[in-house]
Amino acid sequence: MPPTEPRPPVSHRKLGIFGVVALIAAGLIVGTGIRAREEQGTQLKEWTEDQAIPTVAVALPNAKALSPTLDLPGRLEAYYRAPIFARVSGYLKSWSADIGARVKAGQVIAEIEAPDLDQQLLQARADLASAEASAKLSEATLNRRKTLVASNFVSAQEIDERTADLSNKNGAVKAGQANVERLEALAGYKKITVPFDGVVTSRDTDVGALINAGGGTGPAMFTISDTRKLRVYVNVPQTYVPAIRIGAKATLTMPEYPNRTFPATVEASSQAVDVASGTTRMQLGLDNSSGELMPGGYASVKLNLQRDSTPLSVPASALIFNSSGLRVATVNPDDKVVFKTVTIGRDLGKEIELASGLAPDDRVITAPPDGLADGDHVRVVGATAKGKPTASEKQDVKG
Repeated sequence: MPPTEPRPPVSHRKLGIFGVVALIAAGLIVGTGIRAREEQGTQLKEWTEDQAIPTVAVALPNAKALSPTLDLPGRLEAYYRAPIFARVSGYLKSWSADIGARVKAGQVIAEIEAPDLDQQLLQARADLASAEASAKLSEATLNRRKTLVASNFVSAQEIDERTADLSNKNGAVKAGQANVERLEALAGYKKITVPFDGVVTSRDTDVGALINAGGGTGPAMFTISDTRKLRVYVNVPQTYVPAIRIGAKATLTMPEYPNRTFPATVEASSQAVDVASGTTRMQLGLDNSSGELMPGGYASVKLNLQRDSTPLSVPASALIFNSSGLRVATVNPDDKVVFKTVTIGRDLGKEIELASGLAPDDRVITAPPDGLADGDHVRVVGATAKGKPTASEKQDVKG
């Protein structure tokens, strides 16, 4: 085996060059790693900050009236209603009209037996007869005395006295006559008559019942109601009173007629707000010539609203209620949150009509997240005002 030739020794210069190259390569590797880590950290920071910005959906307030009508409960009442009380005391002798009976004006529906009143009338007539007899005697005496004046048998003083006595007796006659007429008028009230055409809607008496004069000691004997036309009373919230005008039309539905509607007209308003309920009482007129509807019944009243301006509405989820009151979160052109205090006009469930607080071009956050504060930057998705891109969308376009 031939001997191996020895390798020539490596020069120190070559070793130095190799070492420098190795150092440079190592520095490049380390620098590249550090730079990659810095870039990754920067990207992570930007991503974290970007994720910290809440994303919200916005929408413009709905400027269309959600409902041009207002539904409220109402109560039916007879257009004319008269509780009948007795004017004389006694016992009920008879009655001839029960509940539901149709009666005519002037018809006698009951009669009262009043023996005390009858005796008072008899005594008053006797007193009147006595006063009339006394007056006739005084007049005859005066006339006889006057015939003796010429013979100076009676004095002028006696004539004056007899004349005064006659005047006194005539006054007693007039007083007695007035008393008789008063008692006769009261006796006429022993017969209970109907004041107008209508229906007997209540009867709270019977034969033999003790009757007390006046209306403060018990229920009315009868109640007469004219149901050919009905009054409908509705308590309207103060907010809607200006939108309901006299003469406005309304539609009624009744539980007993589920598939029918009845037209009515607003006739009057109390022009005052009840302090306890915050409502104004309004009266509607309803034709009931067919007699189908009953006074005292319940009705659902749909009133037509006449508004000078169209109210704005927002989703119910957009409302925020806390210690600052009732507010709505909006987004300004710089995509920053601005809270606005609002007033509810009408709660319609999923949609809320607002009475004040918003402008038509406000971008409303439909479902604001918890912890949102004034001035917070947000990322906007969904509808924007007038179709313009938001600041976030502009940034995305530039990127």
